[in-house]
Amino acid sequence: MDMPNRPLAARRSRTARLLSAASAATLALALISGAALALPPVGDRAPNARVEDADGRELQLKALWGKPILIMYEDKDSATQNQALKDAVAKLAKGDRYRRAIAVAAVADVSSYDFWPAKGFVKDAIREESRKVGATIYCDWDGTFREAYRLRRGISNVVLVGKSGQVLFAAEGKLKPEAQTKLLDLLRKEVEG
Repeated sequence: MDMPNRPLAARRSRTARLLSAASAATLALALISGAALALPPVGDRAPNARVEDADGRELQLKALWGKPILIMYEDKDSATQNQALKDAVAKLAKGDRYRRAIAVAAVADVSSYDFWPAKGFVKDAIREESRKVGATIYCDWDGTFREAYRLRRGISNVVLVGKSGQVLFAAEGKLKPEAQTKLLDLLRKEVEG
């Protein structure tokens, strides 16, 4: 049956089905590409988010502005995704120039453990891990840091904030070698000018 000969109600029904399918496809595409939309956009001002260490000492990110800030946001399951990047940053930080010039904010997403008695066990584990790596690991107990930076749960998130307070780099998941090189080049440029 040719479309012009169909009754008006049938043509509207077919149009409604096509629009519904198109809307579903658009929604699916948005959900699939949502990862790219979740990160803070490069060039935007970095939010002043708050975290605390395992002993409850608070860190406001704005206290670090003026230095490049490398944010590594992970949970226990994603902590090894960007080990190669962590090793490269540790190698850079062996020199005094970089150790003094950059701020590394290692932030653990521990929002799933913000209840007694789990919170106490997690604090002990974070203290031990901080001792092992020789750096403070901060805790995001309530997910507000994750929300402020629009990060996703369950994967490694890496954000570089420049001395100016603007986001210079943002990525999630395991960084490909070219992305890792880009991040390290941006970090060197911030330090060396």
